[in-house]
This record gives sequence, C-alpha cells and structure tokens, in this order.
Amino acid sequence: MAHGLPTDLRKALASDKAALAAWENITPLARNEWICWTISVKRPETRHEHVSRVVSELKDGMRRPCCWLGCTHRTDKKLSPSVKEMPDKKSRG
Repeated sequence: MAHGLPTDLRKALASDKAALAAWENITPLARNEWICWTISVKRPETRHEHVSRVVSELKDGMRRPCCWLGCTHRTDKKLSPSVKEMPDKKSRG
C-alpha cells in the first residue's frame, strides 16, 4: 500500500481485504482521486463518512469517486455540458 495515504484511510483499507484488493487494482490517478475526495472535507464526521464510503464503493466495483469535481489530478478530463451549467458553490452566497 502507498505511504502517501492518510492514516485513517490506510487503516480502513487494511482492515478489509476486498477493499484493499480493489485499491491495489486501480490506477495511481484513481487512488489520488479517492485520497483527494477523502481529505477535501472540513468536518471530521464527513471525513469519517468518506473513508467508510471509499471502502464500500471500492468493494462495489467503483474505480473513482463518482461525479466529484474537486480533484486537481483530473486535468485530462473535460467537464460535460451538464456539469458546466451547474452553479458554482461560491456564487450561491
């Protein structure tokens, strides 16, 4: 397992063999997206939820966090027209 993983995510993956196997089967870019998605939240409760969801969603066959726009590692992926039309969180006040 990579050493750059946050401790809570590393422990969660290590405690579930199926999730760990799925983690080891995804690309480094996909791993970075899961890590970014996990650490991008502010509240500890939300962080705990994200860690749990990484384990669960990897076991369900998801290879990347779905529909998440926050990862800076995805400069290769263009936004779909429907996503471009979504209001910016900052502009909502």
